[in-house]
Amino acid sequence: MTNIQTQYAGLKLRNPIIAGSSGLTGKPEKNREFEKTGAAAIVLKSLFEEQIEMQGQVLLRETDYPEAADYLYQYVKANQVNNYLDLIKATKDCCSIPVIASINCYKADAWIEFSRQIEIAGADALELNLFRLETSLTEPDGYERSMNIYADIIRKVKETVHIPVIAKIGKYFNNIPAMANTLKANGADAIVLFNRFYQPDIDINSRQIVSGNVFSNHSDISDTLRWTAIVSGMIPGINIAASTGIQEWEDVVKCLLAGASAVQICSALYTHGAEIITQLLSGLEEWMQHANFQSIPQFKGTLNYANIKDPAIYERAQFMKYLSGRD
Repeated sequence: MTNIQTQYAGLKLRNPIIAGSSGLTGKPEKNREFEKTGAAAIVLKSLFEEQIEMQGQVLLRETDYPEAADYLYQYVKANQVNNYLDLIKATKDCCSIPVIASINCYKADAWIEFSRQIEIAGADALELNLFRLETSLTEPDGYERSMNIYADIIRKVKETVHIPVIAKIGKYFNNIPAMANTLKANGADAIVLFNRFYQPDIDINSRQIVSGNVFSNHSDISDTLRWTAIVSGMIPGINIAASTGIQEWEDVVKCLLAGASAVQICSALYTHGAEIITQLLSGLEEWMQHANFQSIPQFKGTLNYANIKDPAIYERAQFMKYLSGRD
């Protein structure tokens, strides 16, 4: 009998499909639907410190008392955090699968404060969205600074909570394996590759900055596969959740072969609905039966950087070699 259970960030999951953080996972009843269609875990909609501050600024502009700024910020913050804690509790009440909270902060003390409250509320794990956009012309060591900041955040959060802590990072680093290794060394129980950030676009008629394509597409999986394979092959024992570009059951199989322990889906849930989870799982099980695999560990990572004959195939230089042979 086919066994599709997997281990991720210290959590035992019934299968590798995780509903990724999005507006869809901000409602307990929707999370229950994801569980019913097969999701093995839910990552709740993120709590954004920046959004809390922006809401406080809106209220401040509407008041005639500028000296109330600190009070308004604290009011908005307390309200947003309490709503988030209620979301954790309500989802835990209606779901039996692991519930993973998600936060996005930029102040060191906020990471610690939010993390402590989230653990008390009953979250099974915590996902930290780590991203700093380096644009300084005078500080070329921005990458090193970001790595130190991320490592410090992970370390301090791990000292604060006892639940698994997961680092979700973007792909805009010049050395992704080094970043992943540093995060693991400082206590990260798993790494998510990758976060999808706001995509800006330009409306040439109104001449304004607008939102670009919100959802990932199938072509985005190439980077996910490449770096999942490289990181899992270079860092023994690392737990990876592959994310971005996963649209079909074949993509799930590819990510597992590349070394992922789990996959997070988000855009696919928006475009296909909760039923896509059932389809992904059916495809995975049928493929495993056809390939004569009884469990995921039998094939997980067999095509990662460490296990293939020519690991250079994952390196960018191979792209030029491929093109040079075409007319």
